[in-house]
Amino acid sequence: MKRTSTRLADGREIFYYDTGDGAARAFPDTRPLDASATPSSSEVRRDPLLGDRVVIASHRQGRTYHPPADACPLCPSTQGHASEIPAPGYEVAVFENRFPSLAGDTGRCEVICFTPDHRTSFAELDEERAALVLAAWSDRTADLSAREGVQQVYCFENRGTEIGVTLAHPHGQIYAFPFVTPRTTRMLATVAAHRRRTGGNLFDEVLAAERAEGTRVVLETEHWTAFVPYAARWPYEVHLYPRQRVPDLPALGDAARAEFPRVYLELLRRFDRLFDRPEPTPYISAWHQAPAGEGRADFALHLELFTIRRTADKLKYLAGTESGMEAYMNDVRPEDAAARLREVASA
Repeated sequence: MKRTSTRLADGREIFYYDTGDGAARAFPDTRPLDASATPSSSEVRRDPLLGDRVVIASHRQGRTYHPPADACPLCPSTQGHASEIPAPGYEVAVFENRFPSLAGDTGRCEVICFTPDHRTSFAELDEERAALVLAAWSDRTADLSAREGVQQVYCFENRGTEIGVTLAHPHGQIYAFPFVTPRTTRMLATVAAHRRRTGGNLFDEVLAAERAEGTRVVLETEHWTAFVPYAARWPYEVHLYPRQRVPDLPALGDAARAEFPRVYLELLRRFDRLFDRPEPTPYISAWHQAPAGEGRADFALHLELFTIRRTADKLKYLAGTESGMEAYMNDVRPEDAAARLREVASA
């Protein structure tokens, strides 16, 4: 992998990731952007009752919203259109978000573009490109985790207008939080309590139990296991674990790293075959990584992939019980979801 680093007109960093050494990527950003105009007014507040951190980022109300394809800010720049990516071509590109939720002392937000092709999706990438995306995720995690004030790095993809995506180009995001997120905090507390009580690792035991029981396993290879969790919150939800526990993406071994593209692409393609609809299935794909500080020894890197679609013509909304009380009600039995995801496997 080759990484080329340069800066946009307003001073934001941009990184190009390439599989070979021959590509020239350090093109100047010709847009008249003002560095002083880059928003950095995010504020982190603590909920006094729950203890959770909430990010206040009111400047994001003015971010780019569903532009036409010929004005996409994530496509390569052309003579008639200067985008966020100055180069006329790229394989994978990562840059600081122009409208970040987290900036300055409150962290950092980056955008990762999986391909220059506006019309495709991650599921349609080849294995070489998926491997390059994994390398970029790992590189950004290592870089951001080492920065002062960063406590957790989160790589994720929102796909589909139903999820709330405002840019159609295939892309994801990378957040560097100045705090450990509430979900990870709860996981760490549960895992630590289990360690004190039994001496074992709860992540290892959950994975072993799912593999042994088998009815919720969706896909299994030498180095990865994908399963629908026993208490799944979403209609179709898959957790993907490397068989060897590691805390984060940079720690993945070579064998698991090499096998990941085939496994992940297969899962995404199965999601697209779940429903008899012409458009792709909306989903959120979320990497759960250990914090940069405490809790790394017992944490298990894993990916959680889920869709809010419960049938071909119905969505799962987080209504009164979920949004009001955080008490999830799932319309699909996890065992039935797993069976359906096995049924739509590639031939």
